[in-house]
Amino acid sequence: MHLTPREQERLTLFTAAELARRRLARGARLGVPDAIAYVCDEVLEMAWDGLDIEEVVRRAGELLGPGQLQPGVAGAVPSVQVEALFPHGTALVHVPRPFGPPGDDVPGAVRAAQGEIELAAGRERRVVTFHNRGARSVWVSSHFPLDQLNRAVHAEEDLAGYRLAIPAGTAVCLGAGERRELTVIPTGGRR
Repeated sequence: MHLTPREQERLTLFTAAELARRRLARGARLGVPDAIAYVCDEVLEMAWDGLDIEEVVRRAGELLGPGQLQPGVAGAVPSVQVEALFPHGTALVHVPRPFGPPGDDVPGAVRAAQGEIELAAGRERRVVTFHNRGARSVWVSSHFPLDQLNRAVHAEEDLAGYRLAIPAGTAVCLGAGERRELTVIPTGGRR
């Protein structure tokens, strides 16, 4: 028998979906590949049966519940897309959140503790006046070495080995001609 690449992909998907069905039948929870294969196979069959695309998407989102999935699956799969053959032709079926919204069990999720965290606890702090003498705004990011500032920005003192005392990934904008006092802290690690 000669199969086109599309037919081979369909059979591979069906095989993975059958494995998922066997696992579900014995009460096992599905992981990401099994769950995706199961939903895609069901979408393809609903399309083959002639359901309209909106109905296929609606039903696809109800196929598996949280009790049938391994922890973290809903968070790992924000959507599923599969090209399905409908009686009228082929269409891309996009199923948003096929396993519901992500829960608190997302692998690698960061859960913030209650209260406030002191930024760079225990480090020396200095307040320094910065003056942007240039004609354009200058952004200074959280971990940029202050001794390498844009030449248009002047500081009152030597800042070798210092950075701004702002949260990681943030920045401060010094507008053209702006003068501002900012807190600086020593850069961590060996200097």
